[in-house]
Amino acid sequence: MTSKPNKDVEKAYPLPEFIAKLRRLADALEQGERFEIQIAGERISVPVRAAYNVEHEREGDSEEIEFQIKWSNAQGHCLPSKMKTEDDHGWR
Repeated sequence: MTSKPNKDVEKAYPLPEFIAKLRRLADALEQGERFEIQIAGERISVPVRAAYNVEHEREGDSEEIEFQIKWSNAQGHCLPSKMKTEDDHGWR
């Protein structure tokens, strides 16, 4: 397997497109299926074994929430799940 170059892309989407992507992600998670998404022209396939977390950052007057999906492409390697569950934080 050829190694892909490192990459860090942030892409803004109009609200209806963002909602559609979140809805497709939620549907894939509920069905236990792989999630496929295109970001800034690159098609990405998220495996079922991916780990999910929510991050909140605050710096001065600016705040940010990130929904993160992480996985390794290494053969037979899974990221350990150290994230707290919804019950741990009361997320809804």
